[in-house]
Amino acid sequence: MALGSSLLTTVLLALVVAASPVQVNKPLVSLPLVRRTNSTGLSNLLAHDQERARNLKERARAKLEGRAASVEATNAVDTYVVSVGVGSPATQYSLLVDTGSSNTWLGAGTSYTKTSTSTDTGESVSVSYGSGSFSGEEYTDTVTLGDGLTITDQSIGVASSTDGFSGVDGILGVGPVDLTEGTLGDSYATIPTVTDNLYSQGTISTEVLAVSFAPATSESDANGELTFGGTDSSKYTGSINYVPLTSTSPASEYWGIDQSISYGSKSILSSTAGIVDTGTTLVLIASDAYSKYKSAVGGKEDESTGLLRISSSQYSKLSTLNFNIGGTTYGLTANAQIWPRSLNSAIGGSSGDIYLVVGDIGSDSGEGLDFINGYAFLERFYSVFDTTNAQVGFAETQYTSATSN
Repeated sequence: MALGSSLLTTVLLALVVAASPVQVNKPLVSLPLVRRTNSTGLSNLLAHDQERARNLKERARAKLEGRAASVEATNAVDTYVVSVGVGSPATQYSLLVDTGSSNTWLGAGTSYTKTSTSTDTGESVSVSYGSGSFSGEEYTDTVTLGDGLTITDQSIGVASSTDGFSGVDGILGVGPVDLTEGTLGDSYATIPTVTDNLYSQGTISTEVLAVSFAPATSESDANGELTFGGTDSSKYTGSINYVPLTSTSPASEYWGIDQSISYGSKSILSSTAGIVDTGTTLVLIASDAYSKYKSAVGGKEDESTGLLRISSSQYSKLSTLNFNIGGTTYGLTANAQIWPRSLNSAIGGSSGDIYLVVGDIGSDSGEGLDFINGYAFLERFYSVFDTTNAQVGFAETQYTSATSN
């Protein structure tokens, strides 16, 4: 009996380990993330995020229908960037981290420097984003992430034309690989992402990307971290809860999940599909849900920023905004629902006003992409993007209930 119990315990432990993205046989490498505010696109923060949402929906639908997507581009307002080395010897480029796209490219700012490891594939590449666009040539080169992660023959775009990427050199695309389909000339082949190649080349043991942020208090805060190959337990509290990727289109084309949202005890959005996106600044919710939220908080749209504005009295009465994901509730406290007041001027707001970070996605629920959990959500929770197990995970952090805003 003891032997049987021991064997059962061993088997169960093995299953738990197999299902976990945490690996101990290869060291994790983390890169610092720096918040950047784009000074060329501050007039209406909400409009920029809504344009990205429309672009994400259109790109997914176009892919499913086998046609090209054409969406007007706008400038991204609030982003996070990471320093990436390309070439041998490496030139450092400041790349925007985007879970809503998967092409890695550069040339928007610092020009591409060819070295002995640079190879022109002879193929053209182009991508349109809600935050801009680029076109150019596809190369392969050595890419270095931090001190311990080197990728050989990584496919990268070298831009000859860009729009909407002021202050950055390009994008580090860490979305699902299928998002690269159709970006190479007339080919519908996919391009392995940096995480794909880190895994296939044996540099990391599991295809996992973990992201941690702290709420920002300035326009250039070094307040985030990107970890490849596992999770960093020093960045979160409690346990990470995982949910499978949604099967509902078009959210299923991205890092899509199912969730419901309530304001206090009042339901404002029934369980539906949406995405987790590092390229979106706010929390965007379906128009019908937004109307309920707006009514509950008593806010008014601000003409300068596009955000809901509330009084100090209304702020003191804010209830927690609860996100139910896979049976676990993640709450945005009153402080987490407001834009950092130290950054009001950066978005064209008044220093003494209070703005909310919850916005209207621009369409009613039922479209298959009814919310976007952007930075305003991600800065309060540790997030894990697990390709190996087709799941996304979240955990609380020391900043979940912080009052820094």
